[in-house]
Amino acid sequence: MIELVLRIGFSLLIVFGLMWALARVARRPLSGRRGPGSLAVLHRQQLSRGSALAVVQVGDRAMVLGVTDQHVSLLGETELAAFETESPVPEHRMPVSMEPRTWRSPLDVLRDRTTRH
Repeated sequence: MIELVLRIGFSLLIVFGLMWALARVARRPLSGRRGPGSLAVLHRQQLSRGSALAVVQVGDRAMVLGVTDQHVSLLGETELAAFETESPVPEHRMPVSMEPRTWRSPLDVLRDRTTRH
């Protein structure tokens, strides 16, 4: 009886060890391996809820793709150098208040807009 319990316990340890090792391997990022057939998304612009434009680098080419929920279409090619040297343009964003929104917020906005300075 003790031999059976030890055998089952040892088997479970082996199975859990293999599962742990596979989980560690699966978590490793694949971005470090870049070969001649590498694929990278250089830019993506959402157009609507289900469609977007993407510029994808495939090897030494930059392709413009139209992406929807159903399929991906090749729209054309562009110069790869334009995306390597171009620095991102900072977007102008409005400051966001971190206060909780309640029914009083619209009243406060109306008061601010209607008061005379």
